[in-house]
Amino acid sequence: MTIEQALRRHALPRLESRMLLMHAWPGLSHAAIIGYPERELPQEAVAVFETLAERRLAGEPMAYLLGSREFFGRDFRVSPAVLIPRPETEHLIELALARLDRSQAARVVDLGTGSGIIAATLALEAPAWRVSAVDVSAEALQVAAANAQALGAAVAFHHGSWFDPLAADARFDLIASNPPYIEREDHHLDEGDLRFEPRGALTDEADGLSCLREIAAGAPARLHAGGWLMVEHGYDQGEAVRSLFAATGLLEVETIRDLAGQDRITVGRKAG
Repeated sequence: MTIEQALRRHALPRLESRMLLMHAWPGLSHAAIIGYPERELPQEAVAVFETLAERRLAGEPMAYLLGSREFFGRDFRVSPAVLIPRPETEHLIELALARLDRSQAARVVDLGTGSGIIAATLALEAPAWRVSAVDVSAEALQVAAANAQALGAAVAFHHGSWFDPLAADARFDLIASNPPYIEREDHHLDEGDLRFEPRGALTDEADGLSCLREIAAGAPARLHAGGWLMVEHGYDQGEAVRSLFAATGLLEVETIRDLAGQDRITVGRKAG
């Protein structure tokens, strides 16, 4: 089978076929695909490519097939144990870097770290910060730790639920989280990429707000005076999350919209 025959073999977008073929045959470049379409593929590469193409045709996300996804200009490893990084979460990174001085020492924790994109990115963008990350999934923590090591990010990882595994006297200048916030009956859970992502990282199996309630309730006792709480949430949850923040006494509560104009990140600050 030639390169061109492989690219035409399946009813996939040509770009996706190229990406899968390059993954199946390490060292194959875009330039080689364009310049030598008649080149014969090794049988091993054909076998791997066929398997990947069939999985993609069945709906499996490209990120899981390729084993990585770009976030904030860096490649992060992903597996079905973690959510696929999404551009919307970059707003949380931008807000954190805007609200805290990246040149000054600060303690930061990422609750429900998943693949580690928030924790590792903040550690790399603000090396003066001391960054921790928590996740209840041991498999997710393995992925996150591997990402931090590969990228050279200094992050301390903790296994457990939300604040539970952190030292009792630990206080932070920033608590960040992208928790499960999809309600149990949301039809999107059975559509697209979400079908393949870890359900426990997507939904709280309730009204979509239970994890956000727990984080908001526990945050004031874990924040230094003047410290920030920042959470990602659903497009229709801004008002509810602002109410949760305000009920705990947080100040400067605000919801920031994403590029599509949807409510996406809510922030609040502990009194100084």
